[in-house]
Amino acid sequence: MQVDESALDCLFREARTPSRWTEEPVTDDTLRALYDLVKTGPTSGNCCPARFVFLTTQDAKERLRPALSAGNTEKAMMAPVVVIVASDPLFFDYFSRLNPEPDLRSWFASDVGLSEETAFRNGTLQGGYLILAARALGLDALPMSGFDGAVVEDIFLAGDGWRANFLICLGHGEHDGTPRAARLPFDEACRLL
Repeated sequence: MQVDESALDCLFREARTPSRWTEEPVTDDTLRALYDLVKTGPTSGNCCPARFVFLTTQDAKERLRPALSAGNTEKAMMAPVVVIVASDPLFFDYFSRLNPEPDLRSWFASDVGLSEETAFRNGTLQGGYLILAARALGLDALPMSGFDGAVVEDIFLAGDGWRANFLICLGHGEHDGTPRAARLPFDEACRLL
């Protein structure tokens, strides 16, 4: 099934990354609906390693402040929600429910490098799904990599052992009509072999 042109506009062509936010809130129900879409996206072996920490209160966002780069601080503090996109390096402990293939758990449990690489790669993929799901639900998304991952892990993730990957600010953006920044054309970014 192919989506119509308006869906493509919503997800890609007309979507923009905001730098300012309206005061319209993002409800917990919307965040639950968002995750219900994200969790259906494919990952290798259905490993589903992404973990999402939704910072929905000003207090939670203030706890994030020391980890943010100067250029990202105001954007994050003003966003209705900041999502810590993390990955669980022990994702394979859930295979009994997610992928019952015999001995799959032991394959990852015995190779730390493989499990960390798989968690990072597939967790990043799921973070991308979150951006698209947010757009599909009428939210704007601003991904960020300017932060100190060790600080985020110490403050928010230490109890679970999850690893911080990137941040996404969510909300309803103020759009000023600034044109999209340039993108590389097909011939520069792709090869047909």
